[in-house]
Amino acid sequence: MTSLAVCVIITAWNEVEKTVACLETVVSQTYPNFRILLVDNGSRQPLIQTAAEQFSQVEILRNERNFGFAGGYNQGLLHALLDDFDLFFLLNNDTLLAPDCLEALVAEFLATLDAGLVTAKIYYADEPRRIWTVGNELSPWVLDIKGGGDKQIDTGQWENARDIDFVPFCAALLSRTLLESVGLLDEGFFLYYEDMDYCRRARLAGFRLRYAPKAKLWHVVSASSGGRDSPLERYWMAQSSGRYFRKHGHGWHMLLIIPFRLASASKMTLHLLLKRRGRALAAYWLGLLRGWGNGRATTPPPTWIISG
Repeated sequence: MTSLAVCVIITAWNEVEKTVACLETVVSQTYPNFRILLVDNGSRQPLIQTAAEQFSQVEILRNERNFGFAGGYNQGLLHALLDDFDLFFLLNNDTLLAPDCLEALVAEFLATLDAGLVTAKIYYADEPRRIWTVGNELSPWVLDIKGGGDKQIDTGQWENARDIDFVPFCAALLSRTLLESVGLLDEGFFLYYEDMDYCRRARLAGFRLRYAPKAKLWHVVSASSGGRDSPLERYWMAQSSGRYFRKHGHGWHMLLIIPFRLASASKMTLHLLLKRRGRALAAYWLGLLRGWGNGRATTPPPTWIISG
């Protein structure tokens, strides 16, 4: 039997060393039928030259500017959909895959009726046995994710495949049928929440989201935005969250969402104050005001946030 054809789509912005490390694990996959597409999102570093020199089998798309995760993935998907691929593996450039990761993801897809998205068991890169996520459930009341095994040491407690509500797009296997039915990612989410938005759209269209425990990879969390609690990370997280809840919260949902988000904002404010992250706190509140105020999640941050 011929195996399903997979296109691995990696988005990258600068971070040459991380991208090379990621590609080394991708080209070593045991799955027999895949190709790699690297989308360079307007990098200032010599990413294309380095990737081309070290990985001749990798096809490279070059964007003149940074279109964000959703925009970068969409560029890759539009290009790959012109070919005869059956599945599309969206992958951040700050991930490291176990050799059989892709093989296990495809196996779970084939074993599940109506599967649209599949994700792996994802660990923290700096603590190889500590779980980052095993997929999440979604609270129907406040439309936010919960669970997911975050920060647990893996002792075999997440060895069963299961349906989930949320697949992180740092590592997400999508079917062609899903893309043709639901469409591409919403590019209004420049960074963060593009995956929550898409997963909600997929579930509303009747597709199942699956967690494949035999597929394993490691993630350098928040690398593209300068690390957790950096001004840039806090800005985009806040702005995109506002746009997400404005987009999907309707009617009575908002009566629960608004108090929940106010409590979350208060908690984050206290956290950043205690950490003495004044610049990150200012960036966070600017992001909230922009995300909730006009819903334009593509509003770029000011230079003091980018340089912070």
